[in-house]
Amino acid sequence: MVLPGIQALFGFQLIAVFNERFKELTGDERLIHFSATLLVAIAIALIMTPAAYHRLAEQTTISKFFVLLASWLIAAAMVPLMLGLTLEVYLLGLLVIGDPTASLAVATTLLGVFLMLWFVFPLAMRLFHRED
Repeated sequence: MVLPGIQALFGFQLIAVFNERFKELTGDERLIHFSATLLVAIAIALIMTPAAYHRLAEQTTISKFFVLLASWLIAAAMVPLMLGLTLEVYLLGLLVIGDPTASLAVATTLLGVFLMLWFVFPLAMRLFHRED
């Protein structure tokens, strides 16, 4: 489910450097975009690893190890994806809003939303269901 979205985002990140507005970014802002692109590439590598592992190491089975490995790798992929998206939203805010403080506030809020929905909520629910 997540992979097509990440791939689309990665494509847009690659295209952005050929856009005229990209030239308006400062050197530091271009470095932020490059860092965000690298983070999304890392997320893609992490999220595709379970499929590669399964095809090469456990073609005919689904072991408990594989299920745990896949779960951990997908969860790990959410960290660079969250950071990459947050950096891109910061840059978008600079271009659209034009105010670095407001852009940082929006990006920080988005980071908080990602943290809450992708990590705090699932872990809290895991603890809640353990008590049942």
